[in-house]
Amino acid sequence: MCNMTFEEASGENSTERMDSVATALEKVLSSALPQGCITVGVYEAAKSLNVDPDNVVLCLLAADEEQVEDVALQIHFTLIQAFCCENDINILRVNNTRRLAEILGGGKPGGDDHTPVTQSGT
Repeated sequence: MCNMTFEEASGENSTERMDSVATALEKVLSSALPQGCITVGVYEAAKSLNVDPDNVVLCLLAADEEQVEDVALQIHFTLIQAFCCENDINILRVNNTRRLAEILGGGKPGGDDHTPVTQSGT
């Protein structure tokens, strides 16, 4: 099971759907953060995915538009997406890393604007 990214959503109500998904995602992240159910960072997320992929519910891949041409970042994302698809882990691509950083505790997470975020099940 490989999930659709926001870029692939289309139709009349796609903007409304994305807004409601963004609101729901913000609520989920805000409630999961104090419970310690979120892993932030490329290497930390990879470790979490490797150790217990059955316990990972969602993987967010965050990159701003100017980072699209970063080859190393795209390789990381491709590998993480392939692993998530193989293990039936939901994937969302987020293009507003600043807002994601605000939700996860302000500023840039670890100084790295394009870190994947994984959420463990409770």
